[in-house]
Amino acid sequence: MSPGALIMVGTPIGNLGDLAPRAIEALASADAVACEDTRRTGRLLAHIGVRAPVLIVMNDHTESEVIGRIITRLEAGERVAVVSDAGMPGISDPGERLVAAVSARGLRVEVVPGPSAAVTALVGSGLPAGRFVFEGFLPRKGSGRTERLRELATETRTVLLYEAPHRLARTLADLAAGCGPERQVVFARELTKLHEEFWRGTLAEAILRCEDVEPRGEYVLVLAGADAVGPVGDADLLEALRREREAGASTRDAVATVAQRFGAAHRHVYSLATDARA
Repeated sequence: MSPGALIMVGTPIGNLGDLAPRAIEALASADAVACEDTRRTGRLLAHIGVRAPVLIVMNDHTESEVIGRIITRLEAGERVAVVSDAGMPGISDPGERLVAAVSARGLRVEVVPGPSAAVTALVGSGLPAGRFVFEGFLPRKGSGRTERLRELATETRTVLLYEAPHRLARTLADLAAGCGPERQVVFARELTKLHEEFWRGTLAEAILRCEDVEPRGEYVLVLAGADAVGPVGDADLLEALRREREAGASTRDAVATVAQRFGAAHRHVYSLATDARA
């Protein structure tokens, strides 16, 4: 019996012409295909003239449930391809836990590389690409989101983020509060599609753009890294507090913004603010 293999297959993020010959071969030879949406994957297979094999629904909710079934197929010598709705499976899409489980069993994992929205946006952004960090989707609320935003405020590498259109304005506002309104950002949408767009400007300008033009489509945000600076002193914090107060912020809001922007202890910034008022 030939050894089974799990094949992670990159698929187009928009333009079907980007589907690689190796990806077509992997899908055509698979005994089963794990996918997020059987209808979308069915249309992709029909487009390339491949008769649909067994399709296994694997999304964020079912990935843990189907791992055992897929491993059983691999141990029986089958080849199981994994695709997401668009791009590389396992990158902000199902697949990571499956690969870890399959690898732990000593079974074969292959990767057929393909398009990635994050890398495509980075290359087209014009921002430094020598060093970057991929953050995917930010937590939607709570301390997890607050902590992540605090980290991004001082991150010196270019940052890549994914965001849905209905949450774009809020995320841009949060980034501006933490990183400063003058931080450069590029957002890319509808990548490789007919209405592909790259927009470039500051976070403040991006917020105004969202007010003027309704966000549509999935977005990749490419955020410039923070300037490399030395340790932040009390004088820097006091100056930042002064600017926030002059802009109309309350003491409470000014303290929260400055502490987040500089990664400083909230209690210390509050003490500086109250001493300054006294």
